[in-house]
Amino acid sequence: MLITTFNGFMNRKNRDAAGVEERVLLAQNGSEEELDGLLRAYSPFMKKAAYLACNRYIDEHDDEYSIALGGFHEAVMKFDRSRDASFMTFAHLVIRRKLIDHLRKESRSGLAGHLAKGEEDAAAAADAVSYTYFSEQQEADARREEIQIYSELLAGFGLSFSELAEVSPKHADARKTAMDIAMIVCSSEEMEIETLRKKRLPIRKIEKLVGVSRKTIERHRKYILAMVVLHHSDLPMLQEYLKGWMPE
Repeated sequence: MLITTFNGFMNRKNRDAAGVEERVLLAQNGSEEELDGLLRAYSPFMKKAAYLACNRYIDEHDDEYSIALGGFHEAVMKFDRSRDASFMTFAHLVIRRKLIDHLRKESRSGLAGHLAKGEEDAAAAADAVSYTYFSEQQEADARREEIQIYSELLAGFGLSFSELAEVSPKHADARKTAMDIAMIVCSSEEMEIETLRKKRLPIRKIEKLVGVSRKTIERHRKYILAMVVLHHSDLPMLQEYLKGWMPE
């Protein structure tokens, strides 16, 4: 269950990112000066993100730093305050994903370059095992980061995992009802936009479309809202929970 999966990841740091996000917006609107300033000012952040991904010190002479720089630049250009969590969390996620892809490619190509002809089959098998383990580790790390981002998104709606654990429908029928209501909200662009803008469900509109009482909608309000937020997010691993329920 989604809420149970989250229970181990509830602690997080609150950060005020308004300043950097205003600078990001200026850079997105064409300010080369602001973009250059961001790239210079956050060089230590990029090095730290690269260190965490590569598990070794990274400086400006390393290829990994160039990749981190490119990832930060991409994050500046693609950050969307209405969809993503804080910019710093989003940037860290982009940098990490790019570096992990780079390390995976390097490890596979480096191994191939040192093979003797007769060792290819054995090395390919060993590489497959290593690649599987690496992929599992990468998936676990990416899931943790998505959980952190989702936690920040929920906080913007006045929700927390501890609350969701308490209000999450315990019975299958009740959970299906709540998810069906969330699907109806997400199927209507008007209702979904209104929900995300006002940070609350349009209960009167929902009541007219579903065959359940207002009391039932109110009872599952927080859970439904959390599912709408998840559907609107850019968190593909967590969105697997919604497969079969939500519109594409």
